[in-house]
This record gives sequence, C-alpha cells and structure tokens, in this order.
Amino acid sequence: MVKKGRIVAFFLILAAIAVLISTTVMDITKDVKLGLDLQGGFEILYEVEPANEGDVINHEALTATVAALNQRINVIGVSEPNIQIEGDNRIRVQLAGVENQQQAREMLSTEAVLTIRDVDDNILLDGADLAQNGASVGFSERTGSPVVQITLRDGNFFGDVTREIASKPLGENLMVIWLDFEEGDSYYGEAMKEEPKFLSAATVGEEFRTTTVQIEGTFSLDEAQNLSELLNAGSLPVSLTEIYSNSVGASLGEQAMEKTIYAGFIGVALILIYMIVYYRFMGVIAAITLTAYIYLVLLVFNLMNAVLTLPGIAALILGVGMAVDANILTYERIKEEIRAGKSIMSAYKAGSKRAFTTILDANLTTLLAAGVMFVYGTSSVQGFAVMLIVGILVSFVTAVYGARLMLGLWVNSKALNKKYWLFGVKEDQIDEL
Repeated sequence: MVKKGRIVAFFLILAAIAVLISTTVMDITKDVKLGLDLQGGFEILYEVEPANEGDVINHEALTATVAALNQRINVIGVSEPNIQIEGDNRIRVQLAGVENQQQAREMLSTEAVLTIRDVDDNILLDGADLAQNGASVGFSERTGSPVVQITLRDGNFFGDVTREIASKPLGENLMVIWLDFEEGDSYYGEAMKEEPKFLSAATVGEEFRTTTVQIEGTFSLDEAQNLSELLNAGSLPVSLTEIYSNSVGASLGEQAMEKTIYAGFIGVALILIYMIVYYRFMGVIAAITLTAYIYLVLLVFNLMNAVLTLPGIAALILGVGMAVDANILTYERIKEEIRAGKSIMSAYKAGSKRAFTTILDANLTTLLAAGVMFVYGTSSVQGFAVMLIVGILVSFVTAVYGARLMLGLWVNSKALNKKYWLFGVKEDQIDEL
C-alpha cells in the first residue's frame, strides 16, 4: 500500500525550496562582492624595505604600513579594499572598481610622511623625530580611557617645541598630527569638517621635556589603535618596491564575468540533462539538490563576506561536478543492488550505505588539498580554495543527506516498488534470486 503522506512531505519540501530560492536568490546574488577580475581594478604586490640603515622590517612595521595604505585608499574613495601581508616583507593591495588607476598607484607608492604642525601649519616635528614603532595604545591613569603613547628620539627638542606651543593663547596651543600633508591643506580648513584630514589635534598646556608622550582624547579603543598604527607608519622610513601588478579594465572584467557565468550555466544544464536521462527519477532528485547546492554555496559565501573572483566561479562549477559525483556514486550503488535482485527498499539502503564511505574519503582528500592551497597560495588561489572548501561542505548537506532524504521519502512510500525503469534499470538486467 502506497504511503501518500511521504509523497506529500516530498512536495512540501520541494515547494519550500522553490519559494525560498525564488524570493531570495536575487538579493543574494546582488550582495555578492566581486573581485577586481570581475568588476575591474588592479592589484599590486609590494616588497617593503627599510630606507635607512639600521631600521628593521618586522610584523609591527608591516601592520603600520598597511594602516597607512588604508588611510590613503580612504582618500581615493575605494570601498572595501583588500590589503594583505604576505611573508616577511611583502604587502598585496587589491583595489576593485578603481577608475583612475594611475592616481591610486602614485598615492600608494609614495612614502608615508608624518608631520606634527601648529595651527598655522608650520612643521614642529616629523616622522624622523619619533622612535621606530614607538606608538602604542595605553590607558589613562586618571580616566581609564584609551590613550596613544609615543616615544620620541630627543626629549630636549620636544621640550623646546612644547614650551613654544604652550605659550600661545587657548585654541592656538595645539599640536596637529598630519599624515601626508599636501599643498592646500590647512588646520583651519579641516577643523570645520566632520571628518578632518588631520589625525589628531592635541592641546599643550605646559612644557614636556621627555621622550615619552601621551596623547589623550575621546578615543575609542579601535580609534586609539588606528592612530598608533598610523603614527608608526608615518615614522617608518620604508621603501615600497613594486614587484608585480595586474590591471583589469571594468569592461574587460564585465565581459569575463558574463562569459564565465554563461559557460557555467551551459555546464550545469548539461550535467542536469545527463543525470535525468541516465538516472531517470534519481536524476530528477539530483537536479533538485544541485539547484539547492548552488543556492546554498552562494548564500554561505555571501555570509562570509568573501569576494567572488573568476577562480571562485571555476571552483563553484567544479563543486557542482563533485556534488554530482557524490550522487553518481550513490545511484550506481543502488542500481548494482537492484541488478543483484534486491527490492527497491533494500537496494536504496544498501547502496546509500556502501557509497557513503567512498564519498567521505574522496571529499576529505579534496579538503586537504584545498586547505594547502589556502594556506600557501596567493590571493586568487586562496579565492579558489575558499569556494572549493565551501562547496565540499555544502555538498554533504545537499548531495549526500538532502538527496538521501528526498529519495528516501519516495522509496519508503512504496510508490516506486518494482518500477525499476525509474532507476535506469531494465528488468532483463536483474538477476533472479
């Protein structure tokens, strides 16, 4: 007797999947962040070297330089730049959607110039007066709020400067910290803005003849950390040498994305057609779970706030093939059990159980390879690895457990009993027990 409740449950699950995908897929695809190879832009790999003998390039120096580069990129107006430290002395900068690439290149390659000026924009101190990596975050003993502590090379010189500033009237007794002060900039012009270009303007009320200075203000912990990194970057006499660059025009990136997506659609469509023709009803189940697989991969990728690149799309298509492979292993095992003369129910249980170990082993080895690519690969290789890892994990939800659930509802309903042709098996291929 056919158990219709299980068939109803199957169609309810199918309807839920269809409604979920149709109502949310456009928002998900719209929110996916595209890499520079898809929307245009450029990437540069810099080698960071000390400009003066005796200076050291360590992780703190690289972090400070990254902070300075981020500050400059904010001036350009690039949203969500990707700046990564690679190895012991390299920094990779990826800027997607940049229209004036030459302007961005020039702004990034110049050395960070830190100056401390008065309200009339006269230079009082510069980065050379600060000890290398001498800025750090601390907490005020008086208020407990975050402060920035800096170490100077010459306390006597700082004493002379602060004595002169402290003698000025209130409102003019300020030491204004600038990073990359340019012609046309001024304290009074920037002070009226909601987000002034200068980093800080500290009031000086007395002479400080010391090498240790504390900058107090209404800083949050993140703001104090950012200021200390910028100060370290400004005091670091580094030289950025470009050793690799890759530029992609916006139109070229758009064409590449269109062609890649078009090729992907064709590939997925051919896979689904093959599965339905060769595996009949099981192929229909595979088509449903593969559609859910692609949706879930994009959803997870979007929730990770990851950037989609051409290698990432290639990994997505590869993941579809691997998910299909999991289905094929299961379905072939089921067909073998049916040919051996077992009932549909017994063949389903035995085939699913026998295929699981093989699928698990294959995916674990691929996960290991993807992990190695992520750890040791460059940015584009890492993008491929991330998408591949996400695809493998999601395929266990859809191609293994999801397909088993949906096929199991039909098998357990007994509606498929003795309908071997729905599994791609002819009756004359079945062994008599």
